[in-house]
Amino acid sequence: MPQKKISIRIDGELVSATEGMTILEAAQSAGKDIPTLCHMAGIADVGACRLCVVEVAGVGRLLPSCTTPAQDGMSVTTVSPQLMRYRRMVIELLLVERNHVCAVCVSNGHCELQSLATSLGVVSVRYPYNYPRLPVDLSHPRFVLDHNRCVLCSRCVRVCAEVEGAHVWDVANRGIKCRVTSEMNQSWGSSTSCTSCGKCVQACPTGALIEKGYAVEEMTKRHENISALAFAKGARP
Repeated sequence: MPQKKISIRIDGELVSATEGMTILEAAQSAGKDIPTLCHMAGIADVGACRLCVVEVAGVGRLLPSCTTPAQDGMSVTTVSPQLMRYRRMVIELLLVERNHVCAVCVSNGHCELQSLATSLGVVSVRYPYNYPRLPVDLSHPRFVLDHNRCVLCSRCVRVCAEVEGAHVWDVANRGIKCRVTSEMNQSWGSSTSCTSCGKCVQACPTGALIEKGYAVEEMTKRHENISALAFAKGARP
C-alpha cells in the first residue's frame, strides 16, 4: 500500500515528503543539508549529538530533526543565528570533552567532526579542555578503540546490533563518565561475540574506531555498503 504524501515547508520552501519520514529525511530528500554526527542511513536514529536541531513554527523549543516526524503543514527552519550558535556550541563541547588531536589522527582530513567544525566556522573554543586520561584498547588483532576520539554518537552500537546482530557494543556510565564498552566492559580482543566484520569501524565518524596499519590521514571510513545492507535486512522501513 503506497504511503501518504505530505507537504512541509523547510526554510520557506514547500517540500513534498512521505508520511513516516523524519524532518531530517524530508530535508535530505529535498537536497537540504542539516549537520549531524549520530545519524547514519540504514540504522535507527537516537538523537544523540543534537547537531541536527531545528526550529518548528509553534513549538517553543528546538527539536532534533532526526527523531521528529514530519507532519503535513509543518513549517521548519534549519538555518538561523540561534541554530548556528547552538551547533557551534555542540562542536566546541565535543572538542573539549575528549582529546581530539587532529595532527596525529589517522582520520585527519576524513573526520566528520573535523569537517563539521570547519563548515560551522569553529576555529577556537571558549571552554577549558578536560584533558581526560583515557585508554586505548589495542587488544583486538585487527582494530583499535581510542576513547580519546569518541564522540558517543553510538553508531557503532547500533550498527553492531541492527545490521551485524552481534550486540558487542554498548554505552556504559553516565554524563562525562560515559564510555563505549564491549561485552560488559571487557577488552575488545577478549570479546566472544565479535565477528571482526569491521562494520563498527566503518560507521565511526571519527578516529575512535580504526583499523590497524594506517598512519596519519590514511583512514577513510566508508559506510555506504553498511547502509545498503541494513536496508536489505529491513532495519529501517
